[in-house]
This record gives sequence, structure tokens and C-alpha cells, in this order.
Amino acid sequence: MAGQKNMVTRVNQPEILGILWMVLTGLLFLGVTVLVKILGPRVPAPEAAFLRYLLGLVLLIPMLKTSLKDKLDSVLWVNFIARGIFHTLAVVLWFFAMTQIPIAEVTAMNYLSPVYVALGAVLFLNEKMAIRRVLAVIFALVGALVILRPGFREVSVGHVAMMGTAIFFAGSYLFAKHLTNRVSAETVVIMLSILVTIGLFPLAYIVWVPPRVDELMILFGVAVLATLGHYTMTKAFMAAPVTVTQPVTFLQLIWAISVGALFFNENIDPFVIAGGIIIVSSVSFMTWREAVSKKKQVTPVTHETKL
Repeated sequence: MAGQKNMVTRVNQPEILGILWMVLTGLLFLGVTVLVKILGPRVPAPEAAFLRYLLGLVLLIPMLKTSLKDKLDSVLWVNFIARGIFHTLAVVLWFFAMTQIPIAEVTAMNYLSPVYVALGAVLFLNEKMAIRRVLAVIFALVGALVILRPGFREVSVGHVAMMGTAIFFAGSYLFAKHLTNRVSAETVVIMLSILVTIGLFPLAYIVWVPPRVDELMILFGVAVLATLGHYTMTKAFMAAPVTVTQPVTFLQLIWAISVGALFFNENIDPFVIAGGIIIVSSVSFMTWREAVSKKKQVTPVTHETKL
């Protein structure tokens, strides 16, 4: 009996560790959204995004040694640049949406990104979509409609921006999946950061407002938390199957709703909660179906905040 109990403990420990890593990931990304909300609209979205990436470049120095070993050909450069464009647009729209709509709605609508990844994989990577996955995508889109409620309330420019954010992040993710087959993860991260910084510069220059010291500190904090969030998320995926860690991402929505209500005087919208539950459940189902499928998919369905 004792031996069986020890065996169960050994089996479950990695999954528990994966869950804890994902909980920490959610808290770090919540910190990102809170800091951007505190920053407010004084610094225009393109400038805020540019400064976040510029300040974050210093955090990538430890990766340079590994990255320099990769040789980049013209095909890789085209893919890197295309991904940089998609990611640049996504980041600008995300920063803008944060100034327009509640934290909870930004968080809930960000869960749509894996849905668009699944659709993009069918359209551009020739993946087949089983009927169960089709139904999961439909339910996720229904969840988005529950949040937006077009015809029953005004769909603001912030909501439109978040829809665009999820689409462009999905495009960035599809390019990333292709690139990781050719070069190291460090090179993918470094090239993204450099190209997004370059892509954001002209947009930031057009609307430039001299930032205060406190605003620079907030944006550096965003860079640190986002970088740590990607690291802890990777640790979670290494420790446990995605089917275990995926449902934990729903906690981020609960925290976002609580923080928005307690610290930013945002109303608790039951439709946002219901829509978020539908979307997360659909994405979790797609993740589970992929895990039990005999076929290897090109693009695993995972929720990832890619700021």
C-alpha cells in the first residue's frame, strides 16, 4: 500500500509542479496588464509598446551566445520579418485596447488567439480539422459573441482592437512554429524582439510624447514581468502536459475580474465571465483532443499571452 502511494506521488508531482508554474505565469501576465492599466493613455499605444520592447532588449543578452550559432538564410529572414510585422500590429492593438476596455474583457478576448491559430493552421499549413475541433472553434466564437453582445450594447473600438490583437498574435504564433523547426528558440525570441522594436519605432515617433521617469519604470516592469511570464510558461509546459496546464489559465480571468473591480472600479460583467468560460472550455477541449489524437499536429493548441 505504501509503495502504491509513493508511486502515485511520483506520478502526480510533475503535474502539480506544472500547475504551480502555470499559476505563477498567470500572475505574472496579470501584473503586465495591471501595469499597462496604471500607465494609462497619456503615453500613446505605439510609443508604450516601443519602449516596452526597447527596454526589454537588455533582458535578452544572456541568449546571444546560443543565438549566434544559427545561420540565417533569405527564407528565414522573410519569415522573421513577416512575423515581426504581425507581432508589431498585435502589440500596438493590445496596448490600445488596454486603455479602452476593462482588464477582464481584454483577458477574456485574448483567449481567442488559439482559436485563430487552429483556423490558420487549416488555411495555411494544410492541417485537417476534425469535426470535434470545428465544434470547439464554433463554441469559442459563440463565447466571443456573448462577451461582445453586438446589437445589445455598443461594440467599442477597444473590442475591435482586441479582435485584431488575437488574430495578429495567432499569425505571429504560426510563423513561430515554422521558425522553431529551423533555428533555436533563443534566436526566435531575439529576432522577434529586435524586429518588433524596429517596426514600432516609426509608429512611436509619429505620436511621440516625452515619457516621465515613472512611466519608463512601469514599462521596464512590463518587460521584466512579460519575460518572466514566458519563462515560467515554458517551465509549466516542460513539467506537465498541456491538457493539465491549459485549464489553469482560466484563473487569470478570475484574477483580472477581481483586480479590475477592486482597484480600477470596473464593473463585474456576468456576460464576460460566461463568455470567458465558454472560450476557455473550448480551447481546453481542443487541447485535450490533440493530446489523445494519434496524429501529430503541426500547431498544438495552447493559450499564450505573447506580449
